[in-house]
Amino acid sequence: MREKHPLDVFLEKQVNLPARGASENKNYEINPMPPKTDSISVCILTKNAQESLPQTLDSVQVFSEVLILDNGSTDATLEIARKYANVKIHVTKFCGFGRLRNQIAELAKNDWIFALDSDEVLTDSLIQEILTTSLNPSFAYSIPRHNFYRGKRIRGCGWGNDFVARLYHRKKARFSDAEVHESLETKHLLRLKSPILHTPYRTTSDFLAKMQHYSTLFAKQYQGKKQSSFGKALFSALFAFFRSYILKRGILDGQNGFLISFYNGSTAFYKYLKLKEMNSLLGVSVSQSTRSEQAQYQNSLTSK
Repeated sequence: MREKHPLDVFLEKQVNLPARGASENKNYEINPMPPKTDSISVCILTKNAQESLPQTLDSVQVFSEVLILDNGSTDATLEIARKYANVKIHVTKFCGFGRLRNQIAELAKNDWIFALDSDEVLTDSLIQEILTTSLNPSFAYSIPRHNFYRGKRIRGCGWGNDFVARLYHRKKARFSDAEVHESLETKHLLRLKSPILHTPYRTTSDFLAKMQHYSTLFAKQYQGKKQSSFGKALFSALFAFFRSYILKRGILDGQNGFLISFYNGSTAFYKYLKLKEMNSLLGVSVSQSTRSEQAQYQNSLTSK
């Protein structure tokens, strides 16, 4: 039998199922669920999310409409999603996280949108708070996010005081069109009190896969817009590690804090190194285009 992931054990504790040991997260509640709501659409982007998606979809069964916009899953993600009666599945090509967020919001039947990641879980206390709050369309709502790694909540590395703007009225706010690290564009923001639970990395492979993906998206987004060099990549990596491990107190999270800080440094290094390479390719392309235009101009003068 496969060993349970620490988050699975944690969730079992919240619904009073047998589980070993005590938990520092005993104040979180997942059950019981309130009545279903028809006024908010939950929108989730997915790709190869079979490990985390069941917990995510279990936590949003209270919502009548949950939309999934998948961009190329090759695992059991869609098969899992089809098991939930309140889930509607859409498939598209990847065009950047910001554009995908806006695309899925347009597919929803409701104007109120809750943008959720496939590795996040809504607590019952958050659902209760949302359903008992008189939502103002002129405001978007920011939610505290408690981040976990290897079954432990991480309070350092910049993960501790984490708020994400995810609940909004689509006629009053939208996400930026950024390839990666998209943000909700709104003039007015209010904070809710209850948290989302987030487990962004479950294995070392998750670290490596996200580093590869996000560093490439960063380079594409800033190609020709930002300068880069090997020195800048190296300095950015060292500073990112120092900032995460020392300034953001990742050192207090022990081995987990070191691993996360090292990941942050590595991602900074490779995203600027990739940007350097892409800028170099752009420079070659521009110079070749310029030479071609000059040759055509000279030929036109000769032919006159």
